[in-house]
Formats: sequence, structure tokens, C-alpha cells
Amino acid sequence: MSEPTASSKSSIAPWYKKLWVQVLIATVLGAVLGQVSPDLGAKLAPLGDGFIKAIRVVIAPLIFCTIVHGIARIADISKVGRIAVRTLIYFEVVTTIALGIGLAAVDILRPGDGMNVDLSTVDTSTISSVLAKSEHAGVIGFLMDIIPQSFVGAFTDGSVLQVLFIAVLCGFALTKLGPVGKPVLTLVDAVSHLLFKLVAIIMWAAPLGAFGAMAFTVGKFGAGSLLSLGKLLGGFYATCLFFVFAVLGPIAKLSGFSLFKLLRYLREELLIVFATTSSETVLPRLLSKMCELGCEEGVVGLVVPSGYSFNLDGTCLYLASTAMFLAQATNTHLGLWDQLGLMAVLLLSSKGAAGISGAAFVVLAATLSTTGTIPVTSVALVLGIHRLMSEGLTPTNLVGNAVATILMAKWEGALDVEKMNRVLDQTPADSA
Repeated sequence: MSEPTASSKSSIAPWYKKLWVQVLIATVLGAVLGQVSPDLGAKLAPLGDGFIKAIRVVIAPLIFCTIVHGIARIADISKVGRIAVRTLIYFEVVTTIALGIGLAAVDILRPGDGMNVDLSTVDTSTISSVLAKSEHAGVIGFLMDIIPQSFVGAFTDGSVLQVLFIAVLCGFALTKLGPVGKPVLTLVDAVSHLLFKLVAIIMWAAPLGAFGAMAFTVGKFGAGSLLSLGKLLGGFYATCLFFVFAVLGPIAKLSGFSLFKLLRYLREELLIVFATTSSETVLPRLLSKMCELGCEEGVVGLVVPSGYSFNLDGTCLYLASTAMFLAQATNTHLGLWDQLGLMAVLLLSSKGAAGISGAAFVVLAATLSTTGTIPVTSVALVLGIHRLMSEGLTPTNLVGNAVATILMAKWEGALDVEKMNRVLDQTPADSA
């Protein structure tokens, strides 16, 4: 079902026509413009926001078609259940490790020591809406929100989990129809090809979206006013890199592939999520690329969308690192048991990050409100660098989900290893 990316058909394309080159150049130019003319750069936010909105238009129907078609092709409902259980167990283990690394990194680096922040002098008016949202970001509310108000509502509310819920039910139902369901399956396959073509058209605007998003980031949150938080920012990027290579690297090796080759294969997607700070922008391409890599469609359809809610490794690193930083900055002492309690709450609350605008920041506020140890109003301290930290957490989320998909496919015997090695050994070309 997956629409072939252009890795095979654009290998002879000139270097300047490759998407990753265009996105890289646009990102650098955006950063330069934001630094030279901050006011103009800040006004270019609609370019990045518009690109993200255009991609979101096709995400829900594309996920639906991918999962329904994948489950119908597997046919064995017990196999689908086994994949789902194994995937969720893996997600829980890896995100727990990510939270532990995030806490340990800030304990070692101590970026908040010496700030001695007096919260009475901090302007919290800019986060009033975030604090309001955090009151509704609890675990129970998250679980209830998985069930949509209506069938159509799953597609209009922008919730990946609601679409996943509806798609799994429809996939199971389609397997029960037998020959009667073949016309429906054919229609779903045709619609999915249409959607992948639509994604390819939208991706032409990726360089423009990256240019606007980076110009806005640098123009709005220039480095000059953020030097006091530079230690946190630098430490967070280092923590993300450590997690990718020290945790995901060995998992990749055990799965029989090179992490460095996978990063090269996904370099276009990594550049896009770095510039736009939204992993949703490449979800359709990730679905397609994982199928092209040799993973069976059914596994890809289950693992990738669920990973966007349950396997947010970068988000977990962000939540743990930032919470500990705020504790240090406000001189809030957290003992070992306090940190373990914080980690337990984060393990649950991080699963509610999907489908919430400004998800990681909202979940951070909700977590601090739940634990009651770190002042919740202290989140205002990191509002200025949240977007810059997102440029580290979103690529980490992407790599984590790609590795998880390959691992699950191999675990289920649903991976064409020869094809994977052949694809990873090639230099990825523009798929637009």
C-alpha cells in the first residue's frame, strides 16, 4: 500500500534538487535572517505554521488507511494483539530509561544551581493559558479522550490516538467480513495512494516552512537574552545525543542495523522536524519510509502512530530535565524518593502529550501541579527556550520511533533484512 518514496528514482537528481539540501539551506538562511533582522524573522512564523497545518490535514486519514489496510492484510487478530502488547512494553521500558537519563543528567550538570529565583518577581501572565490547560491534562482525562465523541470527530479533533482507536476497530471488522470486505480494502488502498501523493506535493513547501520556522525562532528568542539558560539548553542537547547513541544505538545493533545509516536515511525528516519543531510534519513520510525499508505494512501501521503518543523519548528527556532544572533554580530540594516519585508521575503524564497544543510544556505544568513539590509557576522560567529545546526533543522522538518500528518488525519476523541493508547502504535521495 505504501507510496514509494523517490529514493530509487531520484538518485541521479542534481544535489540542489534534493529535499534535505533545500531544507538545510533554508534553515541556515532563516537563522541568519532571524539574527540580522529579528523583527522581520518573528513575522515569518506563518510560513512554518502554515506548512505544519497543511501536513496535519492528511495525517488522520493517512493513519486510518495505513492501519486498516495493514490489519486487514495481517488477518490474524492474535498476531495484531501480540504486536500491540510487545510494542507497548518496549515503549514503557525505553521511556522509563529516557526519564532516568534526564533526571541523572541534570543532577550531574546542575544547570539551575545559583539562580536563586524569587518567583514573586517572575511574570507568569504569559503562561496563564498553559496553567489552565494543565488542569485538564491528567491521566484519566487522557484515557477518556482516546474514545472520540463520534466517528467523524476522531478525524476533526486532531487526536492521533482517537484515529488509532477507530482504525483498529475498523481493521478488525474488515477481517471479519471476508470476501465481502475486499471492495472496501481496495478503496482504502486507493485512497492511501492518493494521500501519499498529496503529501509529496505538500512537501515541496518544506524548505519554505523550515525557513519561516527558523527565522521566527531566532528572531523571537535570540541567543543574547537567553545566555542565563544556555547551560540548560546545551546540557539538554547533549543529553538527547547521549540517549540516541548510548541507548538507541545498542538497540539498533541488536536489531541488525547501523544507527548511523538509519540517521543518514532519515536525514531529510530530521532536518524538517528540527526546523519546524513538530514531528507530525514527517509522520506520513515516516510511514512510507519504514515500509520502503522492508518493514511489513501492518507492523508500521501499528507501531509508528502509537509511538507518536507512547514512545516520546525526547519529550521524556525534556520533562525530566526541565523539572529538575526548575527545582534547582527555585532551591526546591528533591531527595531520592522525591525524584523517583516525580519519575513515576512523568511516566504516566508523558503519555498525555499527544493531541495537546504545546504538548510538552502543558504536560510539564500538569506534572508539577500534580506532584506539588516544585512551584508550578516556575515553568515561566523556561518559556523563552521551550521552542529551542523542542529542536532537540522532536528529532529524538523521530529516531526513537524509527528504531522501535524496525525492532518490532524484526521481532515479529516481518522485516526483509536483505532489503533493509540494501536501502540503508544507499545514499538517501529526495523523495519529494
